[in-house]
Amino acid sequence: MKLSIIIVNYNVKYFLEQALLSVRKAVENVDTEVFVVDNNSVDDSVAMVREQFPEVKLIANTDNPGFSIANNQAIREARGEYILLLNPDTVVEEDTFEKTVAFMDATPDAGGLGVKMIDGKGNFLPESKRGFPSPSVAFFKMFGLSRLFPKSRTFGRYHLGFLDKDEVHEVDVLAGAYMLLRKSVLDKIGLLDETFFMYGEDIDLSYRIVKAGFKNYYYGDTTIIHYKGESTKKGSLNYVRVFYNAMIIFAKKHFKGDKARAFVLLLQFAIYFRAFLTLVTNFARKIYLPLLDALLIFAGMYFLKDFWANYVYNTPNYFRSTYMAFNVPLYITIWLTAVYFSGGYDNPRSARRLVRGLAVGTVLLAAVYGFLPMEYRSSRALIVLGAVWGMFSLWGLRVFLHFLKYKNLKISEKPRNNLVIVGSMKECERVTGLLHQAQVEKNIIGIISPEKDYDNARFLGSIRQLDEVVHIYKIDEIIFCARDISAQDIMQWMTRLGTEPDYKIVPEKSLSIIGSNSKNTAGDLYTIDIQFRIATPMSQRNKRVIDLILCAAFTLFSPVLIFIIKNKIGFVRNIFAVLFGQKTWVGYARTPVETRLIASLPEIRPGVLSPLDALKINTLNEPTIHRLNFIYAKDYTVDSDLEIVWKGMRELGDF
Repeated sequence: MKLSIIIVNYNVKYFLEQALLSVRKAVENVDTEVFVVDNNSVDDSVAMVREQFPEVKLIANTDNPGFSIANNQAIREARGEYILLLNPDTVVEEDTFEKTVAFMDATPDAGGLGVKMIDGKGNFLPESKRGFPSPSVAFFKMFGLSRLFPKSRTFGRYHLGFLDKDEVHEVDVLAGAYMLLRKSVLDKIGLLDETFFMYGEDIDLSYRIVKAGFKNYYYGDTTIIHYKGESTKKGSLNYVRVFYNAMIIFAKKHFKGDKARAFVLLLQFAIYFRAFLTLVTNFARKIYLPLLDALLIFAGMYFLKDFWANYVYNTPNYFRSTYMAFNVPLYITIWLTAVYFSGGYDNPRSARRLVRGLAVGTVLLAAVYGFLPMEYRSSRALIVLGAVWGMFSLWGLRVFLHFLKYKNLKISEKPRNNLVIVGSMKECERVTGLLHQAQVEKNIIGIISPEKDYDNARFLGSIRQLDEVVHIYKIDEIIFCARDISAQDIMQWMTRLGTEPDYKIVPEKSLSIIGSNSKNTAGDLYTIDIQFRIATPMSQRNKRVIDLILCAAFTLFSPVLIFIIKNKIGFVRNIFAVLFGQKTWVGYARTPVETRLIASLPEIRPGVLSPLDALKINTLNEPTIHRLNFIYAKDYTVDSDLEIVWKGMRELGDF
């Protein structure tokens, strides 16, 4: 056996399917065995592998032991001269395995090999080649010097940016997404260190290969697509914590004395520093539009105050200084809170939701106005005028921001990208059907033939003319049919056309269309999967609001409810649990089997009650319970929560 390929999967079924299809084509001329180790996925990955890839040796774990342990499980069973650790969110070229195995055969001092990787936009991924994270290298990366001077031999050593990406180089670190290893070297240095749950294991293994007297090579003569971000979100605090903790494990293992202590302190500082930057960045993304709204309303109210004082009351100083310091901030807070709960900050932007929020806020202000002390009461006309100003100015702001980004004024419409499909007529018709079933709104310009000769009446042109078609028709997105176009040609076109269009690939016979528009975000996925209403921002917000309203109502009427509810102490504890976000009044029904199935549904807090409480039946089987949970998530409304609470009132004390 020449090659053993090992893919560790966790809840990326559609990407795994595409990876295995590309592997199936690439192993035709190499004596190969393929392992898939599934770490307890809940997205039917295991069933998909068993049904569509019977040649794969499947190891289905009943828990998630981590990346290193899962790889080691398969390595111990592997019979190949070479071991390839391959990510499930990758696509390989048809001759990738032939080329890389031939290089290893011809280079006896090679302990491991990595390849050139591009993301879903065709961008070269700099982590394809890396240096060891010494304290200086880590420092330059953490403080952005490696990004400012990527080709510097001093500052750019983390990604070795001074090395040509299209050539072969000796490097320090192999990327775990494609890590080709000589089995005899693994027998000598040991398998992956199972202390690493995720991240760091590739650096540790690369370091041990070099310490054992072998070399790691970067091979730039073949390319793979690596859809970054499928297992973790790189903008999350969890990513920061896991990544830098892995670096700490590496530092403690391989550095000694003062050097180790200094490195660990630097990494610990990096955890807090990067976590702070992540929090600030995420907060800024959420707050920038409400902040602009607040400033715009404040400016308008300042102008209205002066106008009203001068031309209505003929007294420039008619309004007290507290008006701008207290009243206006109060008005803005109530208005924008109402806009938020009305969905005014959800995409796509809606004038109706914005106006509704400001109108509700104005009604609330009218109610609050009567409770204010006399010295804080201003002209009610200014409240109405302020609301009108807010309606026009806030919507104008959204139109302006939309125009800057999309160069059109169709703000309430989701942008319809111009799309071409590259493939045979039969396959393109199948893809068109998939797009329709997935309710993906695209402006399909036409189809491109994969052949040189084509029917002008049916095709826009030949694949040789793809760059001209993209330019003439201003194409935003290209879907490649993998049945008709080789992975090598797809990657060449992605590199040639650059990052302007988005790229998708539809595997043969697959029900998914896969791509990724950024190396730091999860891939885009068009499937015919069900859309769950409970997962929408509006539903999540409404569910939380109704939870808080019910907490207030239950507290107010507790002297009466205490005689109805079975578990009085549990009822009080549940009020506090829901109030502080530990529970929701209505959640999924949980049984031993269903607890695992719930992971396939949108995540919500544990519920005091469940859809079962509305039925008051205790003998339902597992499939029926799962179906009830499924329907609840798919068709969620606030009314459904209220109905379940009403019918399950006596059980509100269950804890």
